[in-house]
Amino acid sequence: MTTPRRVLLLAHTGREAAREVALEFVRALTGHGIVVRMIDTQASELHVAADDYDPALELVPEGEDVGHDCEVALVVGGDGTILRAAEYTHRSGTPLLGVNLGHVGFLAEAEVDDVETTIEALAHRRYTIEDRLTIDVDVYQGKELVTRTFALNEASIEKAARERMLEVVVGVDGRPLSRWGCDGVVCATPTGSTAYNFSAGGPVVWPGVEALLMVPISAHALFARPMVVAPTSVLAVEVLAGNESAGVLWCDGRRAVDLPPGARIEVRRGSSPVRLVRLHEAPFTDRLVAKFGLSVEGWRGSAERRRRVAEEQAGDETEALRVTEGHGV
Repeated sequence: MTTPRRVLLLAHTGREAAREVALEFVRALTGHGIVVRMIDTQASELHVAADDYDPALELVPEGEDVGHDCEVALVVGGDGTILRAAEYTHRSGTPLLGVNLGHVGFLAEAEVDDVETTIEALAHRRYTIEDRLTIDVDVYQGKELVTRTFALNEASIEKAARERMLEVVVGVDGRPLSRWGCDGVVCATPTGSTAYNFSAGGPVVWPGVEALLMVPISAHALFARPMVVAPTSVLAVEVLAGNESAGVLWCDGRRAVDLPPGARIEVRRGSSPVRLVRLHEAPFTDRLVAKFGLSVEGWRGSAERRRRVAEEQAGDETEALRVTEGHGV
């Protein structure tokens, strides 16, 4: 007996537009004979039952294994919804296909206007998979490991009290580098370089580059520049024991860990990547231009020149044909 194909569907059910698009995907995918798996609470919020469709929906409780045996996790929402989906699928390694209903949507592959083409691509397996580097994050208090987690975009160490700076000392590969009084420190991946890292003044790094980034936030120090280090490096941030204020660690802006004075955070390349589905082979440069609405007027690159030459040649051939026909040759 042939094992049925399964797609995990995750949606931002708090938005009406996301609910409508999610239901459209459910109808279309089941129409292609694909089993759709959903978290039971999301199915309830969408007002659907397992036997409403053929094949029947698979309704599962929320947890880290919801993506097991699914070929793709289809995520309807913005980047925040995709980051939540990454938590659900990190253990199973299920590839994520984001349909953007948010604002910039750097992690999403498709826009809301692309629903039909996305359905066809899934139904006929016309897609590729791209691995994105993650970071593993360990929090120590003294010698005790108190928290271990991961992030796709970034781990940010921030001050907990608005009125006080956070005093930290940072290091790379087991050696101290600098001490800062600051609002925080962002440790990011190339994928996260267009997220918090970007807002903090860090560099944009192409996803194909394997590297880790460290960017201070509003640091009062002479040497407080964004840094890019090898993917094999270990970044460390220590909240100085004499601090009058505590800090807080945020991973992908979703999971928070309190950082009392003396806490040490270590960030290294993640043991498991997050896998993203790609429907198009568009260069990252084009993605930057589209997502940020960048002006490229006046560009005279080789590809543009070839396009203009081809258009001019086509125009010349059309004119020659018109002249020839006019003379009755």
